[in-house]
Amino acid sequence: MTRIVLAFALLACASLTAHAGSFAGTTGGASAAGSSASSGSTSGNDKVVAQAREDAALFVASDGAIRGARLQAALRHLRESGDVERTASDLQLARSILAR
Repeated sequence: MTRIVLAFALLACASLTAHAGSFAGTTGGASAAGSSASSGSTSGNDKVVAQAREDAALFVASDGAIRGARLQAALRHLRESGDVERTASDLQLARSILAR
């Protein structure tokens, strides 16, 4: 059963990557303008959490078996910044990253 969940998680991430690449290819220069406009409004610490979404998805889908480096950095940041309850589990925090 665990192998099935892990296989599903890996396929889901591969699918997300493929869709993101095709989306970026169809938007042309608009995506570059949008990302540079939004980068000024997001602090470096918020970027740590935003960049952890894929790792958080893998973590949740694998029921905590797969931990990416970006997720670890985001969990550390969230706990140190006081943005979340310090007693929240890693799984609860990963779900909150996905909800953002």
